[in-house]
Amino acid sequence: MKKQPLIAASLICSNPLNLEQDLQELIKGKADYIHFDVMDGQFVPRYGLYPEILSQLTKITSIPVDVHMMVQNPEEYIEDFKNAGATFFNFHIESTAHSHRIVKKVEKANMKPGVALNPATSISSLDYIIEDIKMVVLMAINPGIVGHKLIPNMINKIADLREFADKRGNRELLIQIDGGVTFETGVKMIDAGADILVCGTGTIYRPHEDTISNKLKQFRKTFK
Repeated sequence: MKKQPLIAASLICSNPLNLEQDLQELIKGKADYIHFDVMDGQFVPRYGLYPEILSQLTKITSIPVDVHMMVQNPEEYIEDFKNAGATFFNFHIESTAHSHRIVKKVEKANMKPGVALNPATSISSLDYIIEDIKMVVLMAINPGIVGHKLIPNMINKIADLREFADKRGNRELLIQIDGGVTFETGVKMIDAGADILVCGTGTIYRPHEDTISNKLKQFRKTFK
């Protein structure tokens, strides 16, 4: 049996006019995480979700939420997402010169600190904070663009990150892959050392094929 992935359902792929209905499908399908994209139109060329949505979401479900901060100045948003009920606060290392300070502020806010890396960002950028973070979000496509295909050499980057974290003593680090996840690529990502796959329009949000909960079940069967 293959290693089973943890599934983080990308909420931004839900139908915005039926968000609660889609959330109930995620609960029914037993999603492991809800992936909550926050975009400011500056760090990436799109706009995303906001803390008021998260505040309502956490009243309905106890599924842990990992917030993906694709914004300039992520430090300014820590209190907002703490109050909204985020579990993980994942900020892009490219967006700040003060990554260690942000990690410590996130810890103080009782959230789990994580870092996101763009495809061209070196794993060495995690020097001196790898021991303090709980998750790394590896972008397998360029951030802020929905539907792009996997950048092939990101599979090697997954394996490199797992080796890097293990050597630095952070064997419990969760490696999450965001972008390019399909029924075919997901297996390669998990085999390379990933733990969590962000699932969107390439996997579970396919209303022309089946319900979200059924697609979650189908995706898990890929790993048996």
